[in-house]
Amino acid sequence: MPMPWRSWFVINLRRWLAFCLAAVLLVACGRASAPPRQQLIASVRFDPKTFNYALNEESPNVFGLLYEGLVHVNGFDGSLKPGLAESWQISPDRLQVVFQLRPDLRWSDGQPLTAADVDFTYNRIYFNPKVPTGARDILRIDQDLPTVRAAGDRQVIVQTPRPFAPLLRNMALPILPQHALATSLEQTDSQGNPAFLSTWGTETDPKQIIVNGPFRLQRYQPGQRIIFERNPYFYQRDRDGSPLPKIDRLVWQIVENSDTQLLQFRSGDLDVLEPIQPGDFSLLKREEQRGNFTIYSGGPEPLTVYLTFNLNQGRRKGKPLVDPIKSAWFNDVRFRQAIAYAIDRPAIVDTAYRGLGVVVNSLIIPQSPFYLSPEEGLPVYNFNQQKAEALLKEAGFQTDADGQLRDRQGNPVRFTVITNAENPVRVAMGARIKGDLARLGIQVDFTPIAFSSVIDRLSNQLDWEGLILGLTSNIEPNSGANVWNPQGSLHLFNQQPSESQAPIEGQQVAPWEAEIYRLFVAAAQELNDDRRKEIYGQAQRLAQQYLPFIYLVNRQQIAAVRNTVTPIQFSELGGALWNTEFVSVSADD
Repeated sequence: MPMPWRSWFVINLRRWLAFCLAAVLLVACGRASAPPRQQLIASVRFDPKTFNYALNEESPNVFGLLYEGLVHVNGFDGSLKPGLAESWQISPDRLQVVFQLRPDLRWSDGQPLTAADVDFTYNRIYFNPKVPTGARDILRIDQDLPTVRAAGDRQVIVQTPRPFAPLLRNMALPILPQHALATSLEQTDSQGNPAFLSTWGTETDPKQIIVNGPFRLQRYQPGQRIIFERNPYFYQRDRDGSPLPKIDRLVWQIVENSDTQLLQFRSGDLDVLEPIQPGDFSLLKREEQRGNFTIYSGGPEPLTVYLTFNLNQGRRKGKPLVDPIKSAWFNDVRFRQAIAYAIDRPAIVDTAYRGLGVVVNSLIIPQSPFYLSPEEGLPVYNFNQQKAEALLKEAGFQTDADGQLRDRQGNPVRFTVITNAENPVRVAMGARIKGDLARLGIQVDFTPIAFSSVIDRLSNQLDWEGLILGLTSNIEPNSGANVWNPQGSLHLFNQQPSESQAPIEGQQVAPWEAEIYRLFVAAAQELNDDRRKEIYGQAQRLAQQYLPFIYLVNRQQIAAVRNTVTPIQFSELGGALWNTEFVSVSADD
């Protein structure tokens, strides 16, 4: 007997509803158990200048993602962990360290990584006088360098002629691949320079750049983005034994304008905004919950921001690098001290950093155990226009009837200060300093220019007058030894040309300048931390007395991160993404 029409309809309706319910549950369950999104998107302000670590002079840079050293510096607290070396033994006299490499290490192209690569990196690259690398400066023990040699495939022996406290921490320098770079060190160009100096530029096919870190380069599109992909041969594993990094891709969008960075983060195109510009903090804080992100904040960033003058008294091809009239001002310590007193640094914190910053007084960052505070006797230059005027008068400067400051010969005091135009906070600092010095009758021609032009003026032309810039640092002061070594690559205020550049004649090194570096050398050779602090304290006092750098202010470390990015262990030293290899990105709700 055929089923009644109504019964047939009810049964099929129930089946259809059951099917729909099952489909809904399936979708919901699928959403709940969806695998993490395998891409993290952040941003940087500048295109990279090189993919060759040894030639790099900029920060931030790509190399922390691409390379590991024998030891690894924990980005959370600065402690040392095993890196490519699984262990090490330090001799009783502290003159030798024997490193044992992990078994089965591989480069990103699958080739074995052995002790020969370590030997090659130090002896053929870092210790090579024809390679202008800052790595050599931090490894130097006065005028000597340690010896590094391979002992078999997995053992490396490092020997120093004298005790060298920073040695172990300096072994975090990246290890580079012998099989990919050896030929470039054997070949020379028409000037006799190693081909290595033009190897792995930014035009290089990323597949040719061999690395050993958590990521390798996948693609670089100038002015747009740098794409990193997971290195399948990275040695590190998570606690559960799964390979790291957890994400498959990391994208750095190249966004020079901070307003554009903010817009991209607010629209969801970026997972991370770091650092947050001070003027954007309150806006983002209001949007934190609705935007499904968290703002992390800590103490001051591990860098020093400063105003410095070109103290180089040398000549190139008979022409002074700096106008002799202005050079006489800059090289008078009373002039520099007057400038320091004339700058209202708390006002810069309020205006440029919207209160989210601190005044800086030392060449060593506060996070370091070797930092000397003002309470411990560090000289400071609190805003005091009367002291500034008195020092200028003592140095022979006078203000004319029109309020213009003039030197003994009647020359008006006027000079140019440059900074990188892409950094709006430094531009704001420069405008404030220009106004502060105008009250003394000093005319500052403040000229923000492209960062690449700043570097060219500093490293090649050497003909600048005043500069606002910053230097990154860490808890080991010796990492800045090349700033204080008169021959160092970052001795900016009295820079030597590199070997490939035209020489300069008549350069002078002041006694205090040489003494600061002598103290750095002595502190590096002292193994007792209390004594090291005393020596670094002397260096800090001397630097504040003679002011080759007039330290300004520093911003508070602040970042905004999507809540889909976990885990975040925010740190004053490493920021939000120091542990990128452990980070996962889940699907947004």
